[in-house]
Amino acid sequence: MKTTNKNLLGVGSLVLAILIFSLQDIAVKWMGGNYPVLEIVIFRTVIAMPATLFFFRMEGGKGLPTTKRPRLEFVRGLFYFLSYTTYFMGLAALPLAEIAAIRFSSPLMITLLSVILLKEKVGVQRWLALIVGFIGVLIIIQPGSASFNIGSIFILLSVLTYVFAVLVTRRLQTTDSSATMSYYGSLVYMVIAMVLAPIVIAIGPIPNASPSIAFLFRAWSMPTLLDLLIMFGLGLVWAGGMFFTARAYSLALASAVAPFEYMSLPISTMWGFLLWHQFPPLATWIGAFITLVSSLYTLYQGKKESLTKADLKIENEIDSGTYEIIDP
Repeated sequence: MKTTNKNLLGVGSLVLAILIFSLQDIAVKWMGGNYPVLEIVIFRTVIAMPATLFFFRMEGGKGLPTTKRPRLEFVRGLFYFLSYTTYFMGLAALPLAEIAAIRFSSPLMITLLSVILLKEKVGVQRWLALIVGFIGVLIIIQPGSASFNIGSIFILLSVLTYVFAVLVTRRLQTTDSSATMSYYGSLVYMVIAMVLAPIVIAIGPIPNASPSIAFLFRAWSMPTLLDLLIMFGLGLVWAGGMFFTARAYSLALASAVAPFEYMSLPISTMWGFLLWHQFPPLATWIGAFITLVSSLYTLYQGKKESLTKADLKIENEIDSGTYEIIDP
């Protein structure tokens, strides 16, 4: 019952984080034609930092958050910087729904990285689901066709680095609270953005660049009062989204939470239709459906394989006489 409650809280936290981050997508896409991405995120992080301290106080913390694992916090912050910067670059070039559909590949990425990095053994059925899922992604982005957009590559990079960030979050949750991770994530994000900003400014706008590249190298300008308020508001959105994302993967099992990442598609489709009158083409829906089914099957099969391994371990212990049943 306790595990079930934690999973429900984790799922609720993730859905809330997705809804919060969708507001950020709207604002960034709306302002993206006037300001470069690093300028927006620097102004955003100026407000996000104090907001994370507020969440830290809500958790009962005093002073500034501290961590016993600063290297992991830096790595997590770096992955989030890469994930959201490439995400924003893709956001400048693609409709919201198409971006959400491509992000369906995150469970597939987790499985692939588990094989490559953790040497996890994956059954034939999961390999087939993996291949089918990536075929779905190819249907969405259509490489080599006239409709191919380089923004799709940035979204795929965003998904890959996001998966790394989630894996690091799972390791940190044993020692650091959600608010602590949000604080250090925002701090690392701001430091990296401020280090890169002078380099990007020195390079300046690139003629005839794609919308994604132009978003990174666009000339800096002083925001209007309204845009400045929106950028500051993004700080609250970012802090809230980071807090609830960290809380989701800290409270619940990744296998229980990850399927609800797919709530981003209906939410993004709704905003895209209401604000920009964009509706995904048939290829996006077909690719999204294929990727969704294969991703959910991969999660299901992974959980099934884990339970099978646990059962085999218990059977072996019983056979060898080392399994002990404790009477409550």
